[in-house]
Amino acid sequence: MEWELGGPDWTELTQECLLDIFSRLSLEERWTGPMFVCKTWMNGCQDPSLNSVFDLESKFQSLPGSVSCWSDKIDSVLRSVVDWSQGGLKEVRVRHCTDRAISHIAKRCPNLEVLSVKYCPKVTDDSMLKIALMCPKLKELDISFSYKISCVCVDMVGKSCKNIQTFKRNLMDPAEVTSSVPSNYLEDPSIFLIYGNIDAYVIGKHMDQLKHLELRFSTLSDKGLAQLCEGCPNLEYLDLLGCSKLTSDGVINSISNLKHLKEIKKPSFPAFII
Repeated sequence: MEWELGGPDWTELTQECLLDIFSRLSLEERWTGPMFVCKTWMNGCQDPSLNSVFDLESKFQSLPGSVSCWSDKIDSVLRSVVDWSQGGLKEVRVRHCTDRAISHIAKRCPNLEVLSVKYCPKVTDDSMLKIALMCPKLKELDISFSYKISCVCVDMVGKSCKNIQTFKRNLMDPAEVTSSVPSNYLEDPSIFLIYGNIDAYVIGKHMDQLKHLELRFSTLSDKGLAQLCEGCPNLEYLDLLGCSKLTSDGVINSISNLKHLKEIKKPSFPAFII
């Protein structure tokens, strides 16, 4: 009779039923709907089982123009998810966050396995060194286009995170460099060459377990690539698109010993299958 007169009372669903329903919704759907229905539903959305993954990458890809002005809001949402996960957050893919949020992740999420902080001009070595030291289970790291993360961080990640299998350190096409790049990169062009080879040396020395590596528009030289390939014999995928300091002979010689290599993207050449 109650069903016929007033309809079901959705607020009386069991916690198990709520979590089953909410687990079928995306992060955005939960944040813009169920969380604002009632306190019970909000508590359900905050359950640790629903907050093990924080992935906004597809959302950022669909947004036109710059959203860098959203840093405070992104930080706030990310910090909330970190707290709700109760240490169970394993995957984070975000842009335009700051050191504040990344430091919070390092402090509260020792089981983190995937971290992507592409296009994060306000993320620096300060927070990323904490990630390297406090998140040893990291398997995938993407710091592409985040120019304030230096080779010091790459070195510490290599030393501390021995499960890393995917590392992405893509740079912008020099023709498209914007104000997000620190001025010292532009005042002294030679620093590009230095940083590229240091990154290559560190990766080769400490990340022998790598399978997937992206270094688009890096300034590593043939010598740097040779050291990298010697130290990373398990590479299956290598992206060197836009690496203008490399030569064809240098690339061919360096990858000749990569027995597991399945695909490589060469500078100025389309991808080819080994």
